[in-house]
Amino acid sequence: MDKFEQAFNELIEKELKIEPRDWMPEKYREHLIRQVSQHAHSEVIGMQPEGNWLLRAPSLRAKQVLLAKIQDEGGHGLYLYSVAETLGISRQEMIEQLHTGKAKYSSIFNYPTLNWADIGAVGWLVDGAAITNQVSLQKTSYGPYSRGMVRICKEESFHQRQGYEIMMQMAFGTPEQKEMAQDALNRFWFPALMMFGPHDKDSAHSSQAMKWKIKIESNDQLRQKFIDHTIKQIEYLGLTCPDPNCKWNEETGHYDHSPFNWDEFWNVVNGNGPCNQERLDHHKKAHNDNKWVREAAAAYALKTEAQVA
Repeated sequence: MDKFEQAFNELIEKELKIEPRDWMPEKYREHLIRQVSQHAHSEVIGMQPEGNWLLRAPSLRAKQVLLAKIQDEGGHGLYLYSVAETLGISRQEMIEQLHTGKAKYSSIFNYPTLNWADIGAVGWLVDGAAITNQVSLQKTSYGPYSRGMVRICKEESFHQRQGYEIMMQMAFGTPEQKEMAQDALNRFWFPALMMFGPHDKDSAHSSQAMKWKIKIESNDQLRQKFIDHTIKQIEYLGLTCPDPNCKWNEETGHYDHSPFNWDEFWNVVNGNGPCNQERLDHHKKAHNDNKWVREAAAAYALKTEAQVA
C-alpha cells in the first residue's frame, strides 16, 4: 500500500471527508460518478410524472405546491450534476450516457401517474423512500456529496409531507376518493420498496460502497427502516397494506414482508417498463429544443468575461 492509499484509508476510517483534490482510488471515483449521476438523472426524470399533472391539479394551492416541488427537483439535479463534475466528468458526458442508456435512473419513474392520488403516492412513498436513503447519505465519505445532501434532504422532507397531505385528503374524503388512494398505494408500494436496490447479497456495488463509507446503511437496512415507519402511516390513513404478509414480528422488532418481484424490477431497469421510452424521448426532446438557451448563455458568459478582461 502506497502513502496515498494509506492516507485515503485513514480518512475513511476516521470518518473524515474526501475532497475533490484529495487522492482517491479510481474505483472509488468511478463508483461515485455512477451513483451521483444516477441520482441526478433520477431527480430530473422524476419531474416528468408530476409535470403531467400541473394543469390538472384540483386547486390553485395544489398547483402552486406541486410547481414548487418540481422546481426543487430540478435544482437537486443541478446540485448533483455539479457534485459529479468535481470527480472529472462533464455534464455533457453524463447527459449523453443517459440518452444512450449507459446511465440509469431510479426505476420508479418509469411508472405512470394515472390520477391525482398517484401524485400523493409519489410524494408520500417515493420521496419518503428517497429521504430515508438521503438522510443516511448526509454522512457519506465524499464531501461535496455529503454537503449537497443537507439541503436536498430539507426540501425532500417538504415533498414527503406534500404527498402525505394529498393522501390524507383522499383517504378521509369520499368513498370514491379513498378507493383511489388505496389503488395508488397498491400500485406504488412494491416499486417504492424496490427503489432501495437489490438485496445486499445480490448487489454488485453495495458491499464496496459500505467499505468506502459512500453508503452508511445497506439497501436492506434502509428498506426495513422505511417499511417500519410507513406501515404506521398506512394504518392512520385507514388504508390496507398491499402486502398481506406485512406483519409485526416480535422476535425481530420489525415488520416482515413478502419477497419482491425482482424480475419486474430488472425488466424496468433494463428499459422495458411502462414509460421508459416515453421518459427518455421527452428528456431528449427538451434537451435538443433548448440547445439555443445553453448556447446563448455560453456566448453571454464569454462576452462578459472579455469585457472584464
